[in-house]
Amino acid sequence: MVVSYIAIRRAIGLSGLLLPIVLGLGGLAIGVPIQDNISSYYHTPMRDIFVGTMSAIGIFFLCYRGVDWIESWTANIGCVAALCVALCPLDANSDPLFQKSIVGYLHTFSGGVFFLMLAFYSLVHFPRSGDEFDEPHLWERRFIYRTSGTVILLSMLAMGGYMVFIPTAWKQWLNDWNFLFWMECIAVWAFAAAWLTKGHAIVAEIGVELLSIPTRMLKRS
Repeated sequence: MVVSYIAIRRAIGLSGLLLPIVLGLGGLAIGVPIQDNISSYYHTPMRDIFVGTMSAIGIFFLCYRGVDWIESWTANIGCVAALCVALCPLDANSDPLFQKSIVGYLHTFSGGVFFLMLAFYSLVHFPRSGDEFDEPHLWERRFIYRTSGTVILLSMLAMGGYMVFIPTAWKQWLNDWNFLFWMECIAVWAFAAAWLTKGHAIVAEIGVELLSIPTRMLKRS
């Protein structure tokens, strides 16, 4: 039970870590340029990787059980959101905020719910005490969780500002640099860091030493 509990966390984190890398580099390797956002890879030859990875993340969330019913239901919401992102594609060559179909709007809504759920895990569920598998280095792990959640929320705010408030000329300039794609990558990598930490796949000794310096200084003072 312990192995499967930690393994699911690692599988979720590893899937998030690899998805942007495989889509970006894998796409470039076969002639697919960096897309405006991660969801746009659905309309490229990388579709199966995008759909398969998001579906796998959804199934992992379905199998995941938290420390209480609230965390378990959060995982269920994450499952539904991930599957909707995978199976309800964004309209091709479109702004996520302005879709041509109900399916496209469902994708945009599900993507927002998915990222909010990831932030909720990092900021609320993971930092709570009571999980014996978080020992040792509990302080360092909580620092990573809260930092990851904050980064996810800031990325969402940046993407929302880009879609709603940025003037058209600036928006076009940011589009040329694939702004949404990189913001989504940052959010996904932040979520991966939290889940890999929760699964004890990261927080190596060097990282622990660096993160524990403030704690040791406080104890000395």
